[in-house]
Amino acid sequence: MFTLSALETEAVLLSLRVAFWSVLISLPAAIAVAWLLARKRFPGHIFLNGLVHLPLVVPPVVVGYLLLLLLGRNGAMGAWLWDWFSITVAFTWRGAAVASAVMAFPLMVRAIRLSLESVDIRLEAAARTLGAPPLWVFTTVSLPLMAPGILTGAMLAFARGFGEFGATIMVAGALPSTRTIAVAIYTYTETGQQEAAAAM
Repeated sequence: MFTLSALETEAVLLSLRVAFWSVLISLPAAIAVAWLLARKRFPGHIFLNGLVHLPLVVPPVVVGYLLLLLLGRNGAMGAWLWDWFSITVAFTWRGAAVASAVMAFPLMVRAIRLSLESVDIRLEAAARTLGAPPLWVFTTVSLPLMAPGILTGAMLAFARGFGEFGATIMVAGALPSTRTIAVAIYTYTETGQQEAAAAM
């Protein structure tokens, strides 16, 4: 009978928690960026598109290191969060969620953007001619039509966040309180004593 120990169950639950929050953190920004890339043309369009897809080509450990510099207690954003809200991100499960969100962001943006580009702009134009303001057009016409892309992007981001390792171990470490499934497997195999636990 396949059973999980308490530590293994904790790693699974933490991975689910990290993946869920990584999607929740990145979804609003992903929709906004996807809309910007699909519907607008501006001088920095290519630069923004490249920046969004950067986590796909840069090694995850490098992304994690940059996030650690930013979110650490002495980092630009980490110091501000600590001084104003007494919140620590680095070496907590929140850091793992942020790292997973950053790594999954390109996948989410791409899926949503492709879905938005398939929406007929004539439908949006028709709604505007009837007097609907831009935000109302987006929420009542564009958003429902791009829902499949949003769902696909959220599922891809969840799966990516669930299995994220490189950036997560840099930002959150391999502490018992931040040990996701991927980090737990790495920790077990690194010791050379618990290969059976890693295989489970």
